[in-house]
Amino acid sequence: MLKPFPFSAIVGQEDMKKALLMAAVEPLLGGVLIFGDRGTGKSTAVRALAALLPSIETRQGCRYHCLPDEPQAACPVCSAPGAQRKLKVVAVPAPMVDLPLGATEDRVCGALDIETALISGEKRFEPGLLAAANRGFLYVDEVNLLEDHLVDLLLDAAASGVNVVEREGLSVRHAARFVLVGSGNPEEGDLRPQLLDRFGLAVDIRTLDNLQQRIEVIRRRDAFETDPQAFADSWARKEAAIRKSVVSARSLLRSVVISDVILTRMSQLCMRLGIDGMRGELTLMRATRAAAALDGREAVSWADVEEIAPMVLCHRLRRDPLDDAGSAPRIERALAALDTVHAHG
Repeated sequence: MLKPFPFSAIVGQEDMKKALLMAAVEPLLGGVLIFGDRGTGKSTAVRALAALLPSIETRQGCRYHCLPDEPQAACPVCSAPGAQRKLKVVAVPAPMVDLPLGATEDRVCGALDIETALISGEKRFEPGLLAAANRGFLYVDEVNLLEDHLVDLLLDAAASGVNVVEREGLSVRHAARFVLVGSGNPEEGDLRPQLLDRFGLAVDIRTLDNLQQRIEVIRRRDAFETDPQAFADSWARKEAAIRKSVVSARSLLRSVVISDVILTRMSQLCMRLGIDGMRGELTLMRATRAAAALDGREAVSWADVEEIAPMVLCHRLRRDPLDDAGSAPRIERALAALDTVHAHG
């Protein structure tokens, strides 16, 4: 199997890389949406991150990626009598599941195992992609072309962390805790606003316009295709450093504090921008906390908010027909206005 391109070897696209790392640290962020031109490394980055992350532990033969000490009733392997004693704990790569555009609802959620039902008359559940992605990543390329009912289903599962299937006499409930990552080309259509809002972070990436960076992309890609193993080995130290920072950030995350002053200014920013609901503030709080944890800091700074606000808020802004400057400049103006108010306050 071909090794994925190393995450640390991706040239530029810093916002995309940071968003993916924050989502890996804080699953409650609600996933990442990456919109950009073709050939800008969107799918390369997602697969590289999944390969970079630490392995997860589960029981041998488990298809639901149950936690070793928390068997799920839906899992016939882990919930079998004596399974905790008989089955050894194994480390498996963090799941990275691709959802094809033509997938059916049964393929995504799981359904009755027809073959078993016909042969033995036994009703058995065949887990779907949501079970396979538990405790890992679910990646949807060209998410803007995915049927709306499937996107709704994915976002509901990502938000609740549970997949419930009730059909054909089956009633199954299992964990579906995954980081949802969608990518697409804006030229091929937009996502509905209510779906955009459900993604925690959204980044727009563009084709690199720096000559040296473009040359470096070509060099690295050529070296990777010539000898993938040697190329991966040459980046192994940097990959290990990123993996270590993610593991450390996960353990530090709940200790990171956000002062009342910064929380107040976050809310003021969202109010000034007219963000609907409370999801903007909640996501901004979680994202800045994850960013601080990745840096090994125990407190969020206002600089974190200024850097991350566009990823969190751009896709939540109401469209203003009288303002053609775009979403990012509107956020920059709101941040500057807040800074002025507090400087004179």
